[in-house]
Amino acid sequence: MATLKDIARKLDLSITQVSRALNDHSDVNEETRLRVKEAARAMNYHPNVSARKLVSGRSGMVGLVVPQHRNLGQDGIFMEVVAGLSANFSGRGMQFVLHIMREDEPALPVYQKLIGKAMLDGFVLIDPMDHDPRVDFLRKAGVPFVVHGRIGDAPDYPYFDIENERIANELTTHLVERGHQRIAFLNGIAGRSYVTVRERGYRAALQAVEPDPRLHLNGPMDEATGLTATVRLFSDGGPRPTGIVCGNVRLARGVYQALAALGLSIPGDVSVVAHDDQLPTLRASAFFPALTVTKAPLRDSWEPLADCLAGAIEGQPLEGLQRIGSYQFIARNSVTSPQG
Repeated sequence: MATLKDIARKLDLSITQVSRALNDHSDVNEETRLRVKEAARAMNYHPNVSARKLVSGRSGMVGLVVPQHRNLGQDGIFMEVVAGLSANFSGRGMQFVLHIMREDEPALPVYQKLIGKAMLDGFVLIDPMDHDPRVDFLRKAGVPFVVHGRIGDAPDYPYFDIENERIANELTTHLVERGHQRIAFLNGIAGRSYVTVRERGYRAALQAVEPDPRLHLNGPMDEATGLTATVRLFSDGGPRPTGIVCGNVRLARGVYQALAALGLSIPGDVSVVAHDDQLPTLRASAFFPALTVTKAPLRDSWEPLADCLAGAIEGQPLEGLQRIGSYQFIARNSVTSPQG
């Protein structure tokens, strides 16, 4: 197996230059960085984690800790997260470690154990809660991390996020402007930070029409929840909305199935809109009728998350490690004015 010394000899560079190029240090020019990485690939070089730790104080390894659940292996979104993060950290010469906790295992002792072994340089946090103990724990421990999302109005840590409040507001406003007053929102699990701000955007759009609290429903963002929530909304004595906002396209697919089973048409009886993460197996444009959405591909998150965590590990200024992605509104055929 090739060593740093072998690569240095081949390229007529010092071992220090080779090491810093492989670790993306800013004092190495781009041409040298590319030459070194190309030679490392060609020579099948793999870093010795223990040696790297001794030299730099870093292992080049970062982690994602998630709880186990029964359908984890079949969860398309989870697989997209793992594949995307792994590929982007690998492209930066870093190793991505997935740690799956037991379903009933508390999170903080797991982080404490992983930190205590001193093998991970930082963590990616996903699905943040409104008051997420992981953030305070890692901050106090002095361990770099990046959050996929924001907690509160003035986060003081690296993150990548989209404008969730604006997204929910724009989808709801689109229905309000077409005359809808009874608008349901199928949101995510209560307490998650993006769910809280989406509810805020939804309620702000309904200021002029007195929102019915029965029309805001929380739950897992999957097809089954979309179906059962829609049946509940249209059951005897239910609020019977004329428009439904869905937190993602999986919920929307369940809504479409439920409305068809109830003999209700889209958009004639009920208009439907959703946020689209652009999962490869579920295309909103292929719904019938085609679904009106805000679009922000989930896959666009992995590169900035990897950039921000790598920057935090390097000690870069915080202002360059807080990024917000864009989204696009696409009007299709799933919305019209309410009948009557």
